[in-house]
Amino acid sequence: MKYHLVLLASLGICLEVNAQSTVYQNSPQRSLDEQLELFDKQLFSASLIDNQQIQLLPLSSEQSRSGKLHAAMSALQLESPDGPGLMKSYILENGNHPTVATAGLYMGDHFFYKRNYKEALEGYALVDSEKLDTETKADVLFKQGYAYFQLNEYVKAAPFFDQAKGLGQAISYDAYYYSGYIALKDGNTQKAIADLQIAAQSNYYSGKVPYLLAAMYYQQGSYEELISYAEPKLTSGQSLDRKEMIHLYLAEAYFAKKNFAKAAENYDAFVNARKGELTREQVYKGGIAQFEIQNYQRAADYLKVSASSSDELGQASSYYLGHAYLKLDNFQFASTSFKAAANSDFNKEIQEEAIFNYAKSNLQKGSFQAGISGLDEYIEKYPGGKYRSEAETLLSEALINTSDYLRAIEQMDKISNKSPRIREAYQKVAFYQAMVYFRDQRYPGALAYLDKSLAYPVNKDMVLESHFWKGEIYSASGDLNAAEKSYKTALDMGRTTSSAYINKSLYGLGYAYFNSQKYPQAEQQFKNYSDRMRTRNDKENYDDAMLRLGDCYYVQKRFGEAERVFQEAISERNTGVDYAYFRLAVVQNFQSNNNAALANLERLIGNYPNSLYLEDAMYQRGQIFMEETRYSEASNSFSDLIAKKPNSPFVPYALEGRAVANFSMQNYDQTVRDYRTILDQHPNSSSSETALKGLQETLALEGRSGEFSGYLENYKNSNPGGGSVQSLEFEAAKSLYFEKNFAQSTRAFENFLRSYPQTGQKADALYFLGDSYFQLGDKDQALVSFKQLEKEPASPQRIRAMHRIGSIELEKGNYAQAIPYLETSTQNARSKVEEAEALEGLLLAYFETQKYNQVISTAERLETLDGILPESKPKALLNKAKAQLALNRRDAAEVSLAILVDGFKTVQGAEGLYLLAESYSNQGNFEQSNETIFEMSGPFADFGYWYGNMFLLLADNYQKLGEDFQAKATLESVVENATDPEIKAKAQAKLQSFN
Repeated sequence: MKYHLVLLASLGICLEVNAQSTVYQNSPQRSLDEQLELFDKQLFSASLIDNQQIQLLPLSSEQSRSGKLHAAMSALQLESPDGPGLMKSYILENGNHPTVATAGLYMGDHFFYKRNYKEALEGYALVDSEKLDTETKADVLFKQGYAYFQLNEYVKAAPFFDQAKGLGQAISYDAYYYSGYIALKDGNTQKAIADLQIAAQSNYYSGKVPYLLAAMYYQQGSYEELISYAEPKLTSGQSLDRKEMIHLYLAEAYFAKKNFAKAAENYDAFVNARKGELTREQVYKGGIAQFEIQNYQRAADYLKVSASSSDELGQASSYYLGHAYLKLDNFQFASTSFKAAANSDFNKEIQEEAIFNYAKSNLQKGSFQAGISGLDEYIEKYPGGKYRSEAETLLSEALINTSDYLRAIEQMDKISNKSPRIREAYQKVAFYQAMVYFRDQRYPGALAYLDKSLAYPVNKDMVLESHFWKGEIYSASGDLNAAEKSYKTALDMGRTTSSAYINKSLYGLGYAYFNSQKYPQAEQQFKNYSDRMRTRNDKENYDDAMLRLGDCYYVQKRFGEAERVFQEAISERNTGVDYAYFRLAVVQNFQSNNNAALANLERLIGNYPNSLYLEDAMYQRGQIFMEETRYSEASNSFSDLIAKKPNSPFVPYALEGRAVANFSMQNYDQTVRDYRTILDQHPNSSSSETALKGLQETLALEGRSGEFSGYLENYKNSNPGGGSVQSLEFEAAKSLYFEKNFAQSTRAFENFLRSYPQTGQKADALYFLGDSYFQLGDKDQALVSFKQLEKEPASPQRIRAMHRIGSIELEKGNYAQAIPYLETSTQNARSKVEEAEALEGLLLAYFETQKYNQVISTAERLETLDGILPESKPKALLNKAKAQLALNRRDAAEVSLAILVDGFKTVQGAEGLYLLAESYSNQGNFEQSNETIFEMSGPFADFGYWYGNMFLLLADNYQKLGEDFQAKATLESVVENATDPEIKAKAQAKLQSFN
């Protein structure tokens, strides 16, 4: 609106415009019109300045008013500090003049549209609304009400809206809307409804009113009215303000009316709008609504949010969340949810049911240890509980399947009158615990728990197995008489059964007899065993039994039968075929079939260069050549052994054999050299005396007898007589060593070596000295002795020292230094035990020096020696898998880990399961990682560190999957149950991120 036009009309000014009129050009009206033109062009400063000049002109009263009014209006537009004052002065000075109302309106609107509501109200207060036309009056009344409304003075605003409502103007709808809003705030629902319904008749407010009315009905608890009013609005297709809130009010109303389908629909509509957050209580209701209509996955989405706090609502949410997960067959999530509900005591009934359902869900997912703990807690806490009978039944079944056998036995020991079901469970669990102790080589404990198992002989097959394992334990402990009795008991029990342990008992009894040198009895057992196993697909220990059967015949000098068995082993490609070749050759040698014997020895030497029997074969070959007087071939054979195996205990005998062969061929110089080597390097061997005599004879033949006296003197020094002081001192030191009096033996051997620095027993003394220090834990001094021995000539003691050096360097963390010693040890091992020990050391050293390809090849070699050392195969599989992971051979690593986890419930298996689950997680397969832990972690519960790490990984996976509730619940469980302090601390630190 151009206010100057209104003012001109109100002043009644009619100008006759005549641009050529001299009178007009010189009149004050011209100046006044120019001021109005400046105002019209919004040149307010110029208009204000012109007014000061105009007021000096001879103006009529109307002209003066016009100039002053426009000056006041210009000052307002310029935000001049005196603008309001000028306008008020004008209004006060002009009383009832028609322009006063216009001036007040101008002042009010000026401040109103600038949102300066206090100043606007002052302007409107100067207007006599009764003198305004109806439309303007309604406008002014509304603006006054709105100004008070914006100033939060609702009591003052309401009368103005009420007056504006009754004038029937377009703006009256605005007045109805705000009047209804104020009535809604004041709790005057009748007036609010009436006003808002009228306001809704306008197009502008038709989309705004439904939200307010819905809110009003909701606050009143008038759910029927809310539903009947709001539901049609939502389905009308009309554009509605805050539509999501109308959905929420409807959801709450439908929930109160137990119409869960409609409640769920409207809660989802609110959430999907993404324009607000539900309160925890509303989230809970949304979850319950979904639960009631059996939409369990959606129910879980809601309930896991409302379950986030440890309060009464959180307890109820966790309880229903657990049931939702049960319906989804997600027993792991159900378990953690029920656990959270059971940890709260706000609602005792919920708590009782949650404990019971926690136990059940764990049993359903195979976590028998947690299930037993839950049932145990329920029975103890609720002796008269409504689930008591079911809990006891479930407990007896769970005890059979648990891996926490000691806890299970403790629980069953509390039951005085054991039911048949409990007695059967006791028999099995005690047996399983015995197997754990056997695995850990804790033989007394294993025997004790086998006896506990036998106290409840419910399952006859398990009774048989228990006697078999007692035989195994007694055999491992060296009590062969007791082992025989146990194996025989098992066999007697199994005569009418088809138990696999019948065959195992035959094999075990065979070894018990064999190790007791009862060879006829051993022969019978090994023959029965091999006959039973020959045609089976799974031959178990058939290959070994065949070799022992051959040995039994050999020891009894039944060479024909021994030959037949060893030939059969070779034709069947027995895993110990190298041993079969060696033994066959020995047997053929005894039968004077030396050509066949030599052929078989050549096969062994040529085809099995890493055989443990290679040195035996090479020496035996030389001996047979000697028997055949094939001296040149004998000499070459002995030379081959000496060159290839300089540390072999056969070397002094090979030297003696070569000396004799060369003597027979009149190669006296070579004979002398070999005898001298024996005397110089092996003065304490059983060949030394023969060498001395042979040297004397050979030198005499060559006319060199004068040289002999020096060797004789050295021999006497190296081999003092039985009553000599040197011999007595050495034997005394040895006695201290073998009596395990290591502190005294170190002093004794040091004194001996100081007294006799050139003694022939130097290699033995240095080894015994070093090992004494080793047994005392003084590894540094042990190294000093072993490294002195390293500088000595080749000997079996030197090889043993090399192994010890490697082991000590390994223990000190000097992995690179350990490797060459351990490699030498593996190359010169004289038994499978020595070879396995060296390979285990190499496995660690290669891994720590990041030689991953060597780790893999060493691990595969160690795998072939399964059973030689405790846990050697699981160690091999674990290190192979870790090396494959380091080389990014993930698929191969996962295969190795799967074999490890499936076959070995050891600490290596526990670490392997963690690495397998971690591998899946690192590839983003979080659910597969979790499933792996759920399905396979149970047997590893005793290995606290790795078991705890699995569940920390589980929590991390949950977090990455957006399952914060499950992550938090898992961490809380780890904090509560972890036995490893490091794991507990890690879980507590991770929990802080949720708080």
